[in-house]
Amino acid sequence: MKVIIVGAGAIGAHLADLFSKIKQDIVIIDDDEEKLERIQADCDLMTIHSSPSTPIQALRDAGIRRADLFIAVTRDENLNLSLCVLARSMGARQTVAKVENAEFVEPQIIEAFKAAGISSVIYPDNLAALDIINGLKLTWVRQRWDVYGGLLTLLGIKVRETCEILDKPFKEIFKPDSPYHVVTIKRGDDTIMPSGNDMLKTGDYVYFMTTREFIPNMKRIMGKEDYPDVKNVFIVGGGKTAVRVVNMLPQGMRAKIFENDTRRCEELIDLVDTDRVMVINADGRSVANLQEENIKSAQAFIALTGNAEANILACLTAKQLGVRKTIAMIENMDYMDIAGNVDIGTIINKQALTASHIYQLLLNGDVRNIRNLMAVNADVAEFTAYPRSRITRHKVRDLDLPPEIELGGLVRNGVGLLVNGETQIQPDDVVVVFCHGTDISRIEKYFI
Repeated sequence: MKVIIVGAGAIGAHLADLFSKIKQDIVIIDDDEEKLERIQADCDLMTIHSSPSTPIQALRDAGIRRADLFIAVTRDENLNLSLCVLARSMGARQTVAKVENAEFVEPQIIEAFKAAGISSVIYPDNLAALDIINGLKLTWVRQRWDVYGGLLTLLGIKVRETCEILDKPFKEIFKPDSPYHVVTIKRGDDTIMPSGNDMLKTGDYVYFMTTREFIPNMKRIMGKEDYPDVKNVFIVGGGKTAVRVVNMLPQGMRAKIFENDTRRCEELIDLVDTDRVMVINADGRSVANLQEENIKSAQAFIALTGNAEANILACLTAKQLGVRKTIAMIENMDYMDIAGNVDIGTIINKQALTASHIYQLLLNGDVRNIRNLMAVNADVAEFTAYPRSRITRHKVRDLDLPPEIELGGLVRNGVGLLVNGETQIQPDDVVVVFCHGTDISRIEKYFI
């Protein structure tokens, strides 16, 4: 497929890297030659040095008439929207615009954009806020991914010595009717696709697939019962993501936002519900400031400044002060491994979230809700089985799936079910597919 990306910033570079790895025909356009040179050094693609504000000839040179997907991710949201309309009129099959205005993702506005030729509008801060809110609902879980409205759930959990199933072979623990199973394990730098002889070790980062009603049992099995529910949240950094988070807080949660900039604090007061949210003009990385605001009353701490190092250090400080749930926004991909190794808690990366949403537009089958699990170099997604598709012809054990692909569960007639070797997938089942270290499009042929 042919993909044209306008904007070689952080998101554009990440998309270029992702799409080039799966052997797509990529063209990236930007007016910064240094950025283009860095991307071209790492990716197999074509670059065009041109100003996005004068795009006609550049789009023609890029082959816009043959483009399957056009993505505009410059810093100017109005330019992104205009470019998508133009690209569609010049022949692009699908168009995606990155925006920075929350109003642009309201349902009626999205419909107007679609009528104008913009297939999808993506607001990265909103994606990040949704991920954060989802994480606040289970303080003992590092990562949570809900399937089909939560009928199935993928839980990423750090294994501690309190885990009930520690050092026990999976073949002794898991039976065909078990209400949960291990999808993958991160141990040190290695990712393990588990077999019957594998077992959990202290320090592992493990992904479980389970059903909604069994989540409380998972908390007990993993020895996490001492983790409290979130009532009070401390947030460092008062940017757009912070505003989205506090305006989405579930009933019963309250928040304090620490922001250094006095003018931004004044703006925040007009943007948040001050009955539930307190804006504090202070440095949230300061131990003294945190203690003065009673950090011990907080069950969750979220670092959302634009500085990755500051967010990592802030979360480490909060952990030392007794906060169990910490979340750090890490925009610099170079810091992802560091953040994981220092055990700061949940990591939010807007580039990866944005890429996951765009990536599914490349796939031909009925696929949605793609999520990249950066910790284990894997993707997980929901595929719908069509009548007569290959996935429905045999039991799972006889499908001859590649070893790096696993089916975690399925939703059938509104009921979440786990998958095992004896499962027979039926037409219209929504199937959770897990792909480690490979292009998720490799599973498409089983569903179309």
